[in-house]
Amino acid sequence: MTDSVASRLLAWYDQHGRHDLPWHFNRNAYRVWVSEIMLQQTQVTTVIPYFNAFMERFPDVHSLASAPVDDVLGHWSGLGYYARARNLQKAAITVVDDFEGEFPQCQEQLESLTGIGRSTAAAIVAQAFGKRATILDGNVKRVLARYHAVSGWPGQTAVLKKLWEHAETHTPEERIRDYTQAIMDLGAMVCTRSRPDCEHCPLSSDCQAYARGETKLYPGSKPRKEKPEKSTWMIILEDSEGRVLLERRPPSGIWGGLWSLPELDSALGADELQEACESTLGLTCSEPELISGFRHTFSHYHLHIQPARFGITQTTVVADDDQRQWFHRDEALSLGLPAPIRTLLTEPEQAALL
Repeated sequence: MTDSVASRLLAWYDQHGRHDLPWHFNRNAYRVWVSEIMLQQTQVTTVIPYFNAFMERFPDVHSLASAPVDDVLGHWSGLGYYARARNLQKAAITVVDDFEGEFPQCQEQLESLTGIGRSTAAAIVAQAFGKRATILDGNVKRVLARYHAVSGWPGQTAVLKKLWEHAETHTPEERIRDYTQAIMDLGAMVCTRSRPDCEHCPLSSDCQAYARGETKLYPGSKPRKEKPEKSTWMIILEDSEGRVLLERRPPSGIWGGLWSLPELDSALGADELQEACESTLGLTCSEPELISGFRHTFSHYHLHIQPARFGITQTTVVADDDQRQWFHRDEALSLGLPAPIRTLLTEPEQAALL
């Protein structure tokens, strides 16, 4: 017997769903996988140009696996959550080395790849291979939490378990590609986080949250926790050739593997920066020019960034290596750079507006 939720979603999708997203064309596991990873924490409209550029540069899993990591991060620059890009390449290398360049069709094997969880693996199985698999991304969680009035934050184990059970119940045997896209589209286009368009929702006739007039209560919010505040000096060092000094971030953690500006302890006063630069980096530099500071928010804390710019007259210690290099600005902008650093290197006066 066909589930009424699935049948209504599919009828709605046929009329109103998105049928022309870039990853719908020349559909294969690689393209579906890259799109799914990009779409984590990121809206479709933002992802589309990144996806198109990424596919042009890395058209298949072999080209991604063999690419320099700076190239991969450069094409991810601006999307945020950079661990996704590093994990993407790690998984590509595994597919090439362990699966002869072919994505496995088994969900469990897909979940063994770096950065691929249960829902992402299911989306690949359903979208790329047309096999029945149950997805539960953020949009689907919202739809099901409202439809079944599942109380609580989906990050809680008991709440997540209920949502997976509902998702499994409604997943049909047929038209699995269309169904998985339909329920994601409904969450993105109709059952939105704020101001859901319930009047045009195919599920509103028996949606429990809608019947109670309580759509704002579902899904439950993550318990609020105050983010700590941190601060740092970010140093723009420019030599006589117009090159800037960049440092590669550690492979894990915030902005992992990206190139960034050197930093100095925020406890230093502005009058101590010149001496700190010269003693720490072995530079002879001019007095600092302070640029308007700004706050950048990460998932776990706020970072207050105070930029300072120096002209370099002589270098005695700093030399190009894998962790610290001088770059002309056009070279620097082709690297994987965090968005605030890219702005500081191009339009420093705009960084404070981020």
